Amino acid sequence: METSEEGKALIKKFEGCELESYRCSADVSTIGYGHTKDVSDGDVCTQEEADQMLTEDLEEFEGFVDKLVTVDLEQNQFDALVAWTFNLGPSNLKNSTMLKVLNQGEYNKVPSEMKRWNKAAGKVLGGLVRRREAESLLFEGKDWYKV
Repeated sequence: METSEEGKALIKKFEGCELESYRCSADVSTIGYGHTKDVSDGDVCTQEEADQMLTEDLEEFEGFVDKLVTVDLEQNQFDALVAWTFNLGPSNLKNSTMLKVLNQGEYNKVPSEMKRWNKAAGKVLGGLVRRREAESLLFEGKDWYKV
């Protein structure tokens, strides 16, 4: 399964696109749509390069979701999980209660489990609250655009 245009739209909305590298809240050099691999301070890229990096990053995160999720997913559910994992990383997916309940077939519990991941450095961040709300709505197949 591949991330749909709707899934990409959610990621793009919440990641934003920066064509000059910056330090994210975790103090990691980042560029484009949240790309961190082999990025150095002072790097620049074009919009086309940012789009290509996103495509390559998504392939990696789609692979993590494919590998770790053992139940069938609808497209919107897959997209939401890829977006969540793109932001939080595969280790958090692998060790999450969210994955455990999902793999037990308890799809209805996934949105509330997604929303629990709204902190950075121990503090609740408004941007993460909104992102988790959007991801949970997408997982449920609901309109997330106004979040």
